[in-house]
Amino acid sequence: MNDLDTIASISTAIGMGAIGIIRVSGDRAIEIVDKIFKTSSKKTLIDMSTHTIHYGHIVDQNNEVIDEVLVMLMKAPRTFTREDVVEINCHGGIVPMELILMNIIKNGARIAERGEFTKRAFLNGRIDLSQVEAVMDIIEAKTELSLKQAIKSWN
Repeated sequence: MNDLDTIASISTAIGMGAIGIIRVSGDRAIEIVDKIFKTSSKKTLIDMSTHTIHYGHIVDQNNEVIDEVLVMLMKAPRTFTREDVVEINCHGGIVPMELILMNIIKNGARIAERGEFTKRAFLNGRIDLSQVEAVMDIIEAKTELSLKQAIKSWN
């Protein structure tokens, strides 16, 4: 693992669902997603403003459409990891999510390790150790009370 690599992962739970989210973080996140994201305006992600959402399609190396998507563009440092981050909202089936992720990997990212987005947020000074633990507590909360306590720890 190299902390300078651009990483990608399916962020939503695996299974059937209406929406799936693939997150990409790192210095090359925008460049990599830009290679596979096509809009009707022909604008590139590099030219778009930070913290904006864009409609388009993810395409494979043959320019064939994989899925219709919304892409959220967040430029560093105002992101969870303090790196450039792109989130792709696609249809939630496992096939479109995996095909999109595979195309991101083919274009230069690598699969993120479990907890690596949070690790980067910590290493880049975005969150402290107690907040790292709070993230896990929020994710694993089984009751409303435990969720409230985890959120209190986060703040």
